[in-house]
Amino acid sequence: MSITPTRNDALAAQLDHAINNKTKPLGSLGVLEALAKQIGLIQNTRDIKLTRPAILVFAADHGVVAEGISAYPQDVTWQMVENFLARGAAINVLAAQNNCALRVIDAGVNHDFGPRDGLTDRKLAHGTRNFAQEPAMSRDLCQTALAAGMALASELEGNVVGFGEMGIGNTTAAAALMHKLTGIPVAQCVGAGTGMSAEGILHKQRVIEAAVAKHAGATEPLDILATFGGLEIAMMAGAMLKAAELRKVLLIDGFIVTSALLVAARMHPTILDYCVFAHCSDENGHKQMLAALDAKPLLNLGLRLGEGTGCALALPLLHAAVNFLNQMATFESAQVSEKSE
Repeated sequence: MSITPTRNDALAAQLDHAINNKTKPLGSLGVLEALAKQIGLIQNTRDIKLTRPAILVFAADHGVVAEGISAYPQDVTWQMVENFLARGAAINVLAAQNNCALRVIDAGVNHDFGPRDGLTDRKLAHGTRNFAQEPAMSRDLCQTALAAGMALASELEGNVVGFGEMGIGNTTAAAALMHKLTGIPVAQCVGAGTGMSAEGILHKQRVIEAAVAKHAGATEPLDILATFGGLEIAMMAGAMLKAAELRKVLLIDGFIVTSALLVAARMHPTILDYCVFAHCSDENGHKQMLAALDAKPLLNLGLRLGEGTGCALALPLLHAAVNFLNQMATFESAQVSEKSE
């Protein structure tokens, strides 16, 4: 795999000139200006456009739920997948509102759906093992999940891809990955997830701390992912890597999605050139995870739902960045006087 850095000094200068000559004070469109420039560098052109944006929602179950680390039973994973297929979830509403395609992927749900319209079956197992007792998956299974994600990204026709997830127990996996890959104390990585009490959060913290001690030998990114991750997280990381290799814009959602990116970025740091961070989640630890990636999120709405909802909400800002660069008049074309020296 080869992810090309987006740095291009000549193109960057062209984009800066185009942005600065619009009929506005310098820098007055703020983050939208940086976003337009980033999209131009990703697409390697001054003539930027967004085509067929899609959000991929990866679903899987986690064996660590046996440790009582979730406020909801594991069955909620497959029940929410059914809700996605019935178009009744928040991500369905928000994706449709923004004319964004939605693809639901069964990466490893502990339920047999059978052939279903709207469901992409890439099930590799009926969930992971309990990482409090043993590695969540083998190294080979983890690599298979990464490869499956890469194949999914290769199938996408558009140039913008958002990432979402569903999996009871996956905030515990994400917190363990965050701790192992950043060194941030477990207590600062663990949050309420689906709504745990203070006592439940402390229990989750202790489960992760004991698991980290048990699997102290997992130090490389792939081994960390195999030991503590989920099938949806691994498949998502693979899709991210391939999408970046294909020079697509990667729209990153919340805590769990960012944990998948954290793994991918440790494997191929250049992937970060392609990432637009949709929002800062209200899940404890996400702000520090973003800081570890030197990421600047577009939104801060107190979200902690997952599903890719932050991606759908941020998508209009990408359109705004593209449209102002393409459609806004320049001082010369509008015959507007520029700032006096």
